Amino acid sequence: MTSKWETMYQDKLRSAEESARLIENGDRLVGPTANGTPRMLWHYISERIKNNELPDCEVLFGLNLNAPGMCKPEAASMCHYVDGYISPVSRPLAQKGIIDPWPTRFSDIPRTLIEVRNSNVATLTVSPMDKHGYFSVGCHASHVYSATRRALRAGKPMRIFVEVNPNYPFTYGSNHLHISEITSINEADWPLISPPPEEPNEKDVAIASYIAENIPDGACLQLGIGGIPNAVGKQLTAKKDLGCHTEMIVDAYLKLYESGALTNRKKNFMPDRMIGTIVFGSKELYQFVDHNPAVEIHGIDFAVNPSIASQNDNLMTINAIMECDLSGQCISESMGIAPYSGMGGQQDFVQAAWQSKGGRAFLAMYSSYTDKNGQEHSKISPVVSGWVAINRWDVHYLVTEYGCVDLKGATMRERVQKVVSIAHPDFRDWLVSEAKRLSIIDSKSDIDIKSMRKEI
Repeated sequence: MTSKWETMYQDKLRSAEESARLIENGDRLVGPTANGTPRMLWHYISERIKNNELPDCEVLFGLNLNAPGMCKPEAASMCHYVDGYISPVSRPLAQKGIIDPWPTRFSDIPRTLIEVRNSNVATLTVSPMDKHGYFSVGCHASHVYSATRRALRAGKPMRIFVEVNPNYPFTYGSNHLHISEITSINEADWPLISPPPEEPNEKDVAIASYIAENIPDGACLQLGIGGIPNAVGKQLTAKKDLGCHTEMIVDAYLKLYESGALTNRKKNFMPDRMIGTIVFGSKELYQFVDHNPAVEIHGIDFAVNPSIASQNDNLMTINAIMECDLSGQCISESMGIAPYSGMGGQQDFVQAAWQSKGGRAFLAMYSSYTDKNGQEHSKISPVVSGWVAINRWDVHYLVTEYGCVDLKGATMRERVQKVVSIAHPDFRDWLVSEAKRLSIIDSKSDIDIKSMRKEI
């Protein structure tokens, strides 16, 4: 016997091309991160935009890896393409000004989508419908799922387009849409994107060692993605009863779980469960979270909200930055002023860790880099010349391969001394002389690096 929900499903089922035809000129469309963006649906939407059928539309993505057609000049230039987190696919056009970067904090996005940008079309990849008529958006609830809930509560119209993919995990938590809410359905069977694993290098391992020694048993972790978080995860496998409340659930958590270090038992807020808003990693990770009651995926209004995340005692947050200066100002999303990535939930978790009882926020980077001509440059500058992502007063722990320093509550003179102590040795004298030349510190100040290193 066919259920009411199955009948509604069939009534709303269309081809991806037919669903794309329902988009109207002037619509303001949003797509989730990575696999959360419906690949086939956006192929046909991109074709319509390229053909100048939707010139007054706004398209908004974050970490667009699944709608590459929108990252071609012939499509991106034919609408207003807004990018909240630049991906390798969108970066070339963002750096040319064709794609419009959107400086925003992750937890602010749902509210601004509804109250400021007036987004009215949500597009999401979902798992197959269950017998109750619900779809899970469980790999990438992120900002779009939260925006649909805000629109519903505010009584604002939002049309919801879903692409049902049998490869997409079903996850628990608050991340489900009911068939009665859906405008149009299309089906697709593409394999989920898995980022290539980043094996930690020597610098990653050195940085991770400084962080790991500051993380106690029973701590709740927020890890980013990449070599440094992977290295931290590998150095925590001997810890006991670690927990997870994060933006992105990555393979480092799976490794910690398999090692027995991650149990979530000691979490005082939502114990026994890993909490996140995005799952992005290997095929094994996607299989791990599927129908796993130990994992909950929520929208960012919940998972990335500092006032909620901070309810976890001993919240330890580890994120990578690109550059900092002697005051502690950090650049996370640009190279100079050239767009490179995005803020994501970094600032949210820096604040959450500080508000958490016993919490600590670690911002990590290499002390230097080598340009294409083989010349070494410091990644610590006297004063940053790009877009500041983390204000100097919000920075807690700053880490390079040369050490870890606590900047919270430090004066400018103290900051100079601490930051210089973790700079590449070849640039420490230069940084001190620049600090004096710019009157950041008194010209007669004695910056004793050796003495400072003993205190770290």
